[in-house]
Amino acid sequence: MIDDRRLITETLKNTGLLNDTQIKEALNIQKRNKKKFSSILTELGYIESENITTSLSSQLGLVPIPLDNVEVLQEAIDKVTADLAYKHRIVPLEFKNDVLTIATDDPLNFLALDNLEEFLQAKLKAVLTDEKSLLSLQVRIYGEKREEGVFEKVVEKIDLDKDLPQTKEEVTQEITVGEDSAPIIKLVSLILSEAVKNRASDIHLEPLENEFRIRYRIDGVLHEVPGPPKHLQGPILSRVKLMAGLDIAEKRLPQDGRIRIKLLGKDLDLRVSSLPGIYGESIVMRILDKSSLLLGLEELGFEPDNQKEFERLINMPNGTILVTGPTGSGKTTTLYAALNSVNKPNKKLITIEDPVEYQIKGINQVQIKPQVGLTFASGLRSILRQAPDIIMVGEIRDKEAASIAVQAALTGHLIFSTLHTNDAPGAVTRLIDMGIKPYLVASTVQAVLAQRLVRRICDNCKEPYQPTPEELQVLDLNEEDISRATFYKGRGCSECNKTGYKGRIAIFELLIMNDQLREMVFEVKSSREIKNKAVELGMRTLRDDGKRKVLKGVTTIPEVVRVAQIDEEI
Repeated sequence: MIDDRRLITETLKNTGLLNDTQIKEALNIQKRNKKKFSSILTELGYIESENITTSLSSQLGLVPIPLDNVEVLQEAIDKVTADLAYKHRIVPLEFKNDVLTIATDDPLNFLALDNLEEFLQAKLKAVLTDEKSLLSLQVRIYGEKREEGVFEKVVEKIDLDKDLPQTKEEVTQEITVGEDSAPIIKLVSLILSEAVKNRASDIHLEPLENEFRIRYRIDGVLHEVPGPPKHLQGPILSRVKLMAGLDIAEKRLPQDGRIRIKLLGKDLDLRVSSLPGIYGESIVMRILDKSSLLLGLEELGFEPDNQKEFERLINMPNGTILVTGPTGSGKTTTLYAALNSVNKPNKKLITIEDPVEYQIKGINQVQIKPQVGLTFASGLRSILRQAPDIIMVGEIRDKEAASIAVQAALTGHLIFSTLHTNDAPGAVTRLIDMGIKPYLVASTVQAVLAQRLVRRICDNCKEPYQPTPEELQVLDLNEEDISRATFYKGRGCSECNKTGYKGRIAIFELLIMNDQLREMVFEVKSSREIKNKAVELGMRTLRDDGKRKVLKGVTTIPEVVRVAQIDEEI
């Protein structure tokens, strides 16, 4: 086996970067603390890590590459777990034609390629990078490396015969991590508290064949954290199911539940969903933070012109206003912000939702219960007899609910609701596909708001940079835009877990119906034709709105491209 100190010292002495005295001092330190030799040289200030990489790569015939703007596809990430990446100082870059390209900051890692190939069951191609680039990309893909011992100390104390609560009465909803807590309770509490500390919106507990995977969704992106051992999968899932009021004996059917807890000084609701899988039940917990929901319209990300138009629309006496986008795009937050804006003592507001995620003072909220016959459609019929001014329907899912909503809009009610479509024009054609007559759609729909969420650049590590020609071209930025703008990205810091992003903001596409567009809907024109006409009349697409936020320095070009890929050239 090649001695890493000898290779490093001889190479660096030959290039004149180190002298014998410096090498001797570093060796003495290494004898005491067992650190990586190259790291000691960097800490002493004798040499930059980039210089070590450059010198060694030259000796070994390797060319180091930066990883700042590398986009790693999911196929490559799936091949290397977070544990493996951090343990062996590697990061996956590409998986193509059965070859996995990995990067490392330690040229001696190449000596272990044969073992890694056997373990990963793939042929490996290795490239060299510097330590800073490697760590930054590792954090961007997997999240911050968990401090050793956070879970292990708890796991060591677990006695599976004693520590699993058997009844719901044993479950404490006030989440604490006290010394006297049972280890399983403490372990689940740690999983929840770590998620809240990291600003996660979802916690994914996923049983795999040989491991129990835990992932947090932070700012819309999943980050894997090293999980507890596989044998604790059952007790952890049972603990969560008990907290959510689910049947722990039922493992064949999906279940939904809810946990209400006080954690880190916050009142939180956790929406819990369990799904049977071949290796155990997969559980996802959606974290609903009451203190962060009730935003004003100006805080959502509306540009001034769109905000003015949207405020005018939600104060109309009747009609239908639809918000569209995929799951997790912020539709509910926008609808609640709109409801708060129009929630006045002289108006009666009723919502029908599945589930009621947040309770709003002054609004009558109805939770649908299909098992007893309370669906969106049946609930809407009853709501109309309550003489409301404004109705929010959580989602229009079928023709029956859509028909009742349209009839409500025709009889003088203002309806807010959501649909799952890719863009704003697609919503009107979706209603027609559901079986609603075109003339009814044309006469009742006042506007459609499509939205996505993009990550904000971290204010703490925000710095200017020059985008590549390819980045500029993908957003169709012209010379005038480029000359007037300063482009920014996040360098990565402790505030944003080295990702360069912290928090999210919405980008919008607001389609406002007018006589020309209503005529096209009546004639059942395609969504593409309607979109072309709307853009001609001044509608800004999702990508246009994203472009404005890039030029303002709020987000980055890759973020806009990531969430608005469906906005193709017209």
